[in-house]
Amino acid sequence: MLTAFARAFKTPDLRKKLLFTLGIIVLYRIGAHVPVPGVNYANVETCMKQAGGSSGLFALVNMFSGGALLQITIFALGIMPYITASIILQLLTVVIPRLEALKKEGQSGQAKITQYTRYLTVALAILQGTGLVATARSGALFQSCPVASEIVPSDSIFTTITMVITMTAGTGLIMWLGELVTDRGIGNGMSILMFISIAAGFPGALWQIKLTGKLADGWIEFFAVIAVGLAMVALVVFVEQAQRRIPVQYAKRMIGRRSYGGTSTYIPLKVNQAGVIPVIFASSLLYIPALVAQFSGSKAAWATWIATNFTKGNHPVYIVTYFLLIVFFAFFYVAISFNPEEVADNMKKYGGFIPGIRAGRPTAEYLSYVLNRITWPGSLYLGLIALVPTVALVLFNANQNFPFGGTSILIIVGVGLETVKQIESQLQQRNYEGFLR
Repeated sequence: MLTAFARAFKTPDLRKKLLFTLGIIVLYRIGAHVPVPGVNYANVETCMKQAGGSSGLFALVNMFSGGALLQITIFALGIMPYITASIILQLLTVVIPRLEALKKEGQSGQAKITQYTRYLTVALAILQGTGLVATARSGALFQSCPVASEIVPSDSIFTTITMVITMTAGTGLIMWLGELVTDRGIGNGMSILMFISIAAGFPGALWQIKLTGKLADGWIEFFAVIAVGLAMVALVVFVEQAQRRIPVQYAKRMIGRRSYGGTSTYIPLKVNQAGVIPVIFASSLLYIPALVAQFSGSKAAWATWIATNFTKGNHPVYIVTYFLLIVFFAFFYVAISFNPEEVADNMKKYGGFIPGIRAGRPTAEYLSYVLNRITWPGSLYLGLIALVPTVALVLFNANQNFPFGGTSILIIVGVGLETVKQIESQLQQRNYEGFLR
């Protein structure tokens, strides 16, 4: 990785792209510390210090915003509305024929879907911004803080509209910055901004573990967490790179005097075909019961049961439910993102076949069988990785922002690997002597 970056800085045009990307990252981090108008920032700082960095129900959104959510800055919503909109559009593509047709149109259809994603992102940002203002005004953002209800002192509609518009504009600016990195930087802009948001919380969370540690003034816990993090990174890299390669042979065809086909390739099926999406789905779904119970203010038996079992990450009911939801969503997302029948039809259309398997329906059944077999270890791996913060809560008495949580590690390693691959591919395009030898 370090060699790839060193070679990239020696190439003039790649150096410009890397410096441009670093400039966008600096602007993004500056915006994450600019307060929204109408917020009493002194009360926010008081509640942040008292909470010790724990964000409770809002841990996931706060992680994706780089800590800007709890500080109620102009980038408080972060990239989460765009992620949610992208997932919704991807799910609707399977349901709505119009979107499915656009997806098959290639680049022009994808541009149209991207435009729909932007519109939906703005709508979700308005909705989430309104919810954040209402939550901050009610004092539910920091439940244990005595001045939590005074974070937004004014109750006027003008203040509310101003705050919502400011945060929505911040989300729109993040989208624009991400697209700039994609077009003029090293590519994959949204993922890089997500990477920066998560990585920004690592130093503070690690130092918090050192300050709260009891063994050797906290240094033993500090280095133990780093060792666990490195082991997790190695495990995630190993599994994320693992794939089942299904061989495909294309028959030779004669068109005129030219022969086409006759080549052999493979279909790469990753062990973790769903990526980090099942973890995000499961985390978001588990927040809903707790949020409903919190905002309802009910003292009924159901509200008490939810408050007891679903607000603490180390509760057995929460752990089991979280694990089962991750496994379910892993199979669900793989089922809607990979269509064995479509792959089999495309192979048959171009004269491709899997050795020993007939073309058409037998090929689709074989692909579905193999995909189900490798999805099981992938889903179990996702569930175990996601439970690492729960183990940390018990062993290290860490907060919900434990630095090497499953979601953060999966995203950071995935984006890091993809970015390095993009840099190396651009380097290979400029060093032709490696191909001529």
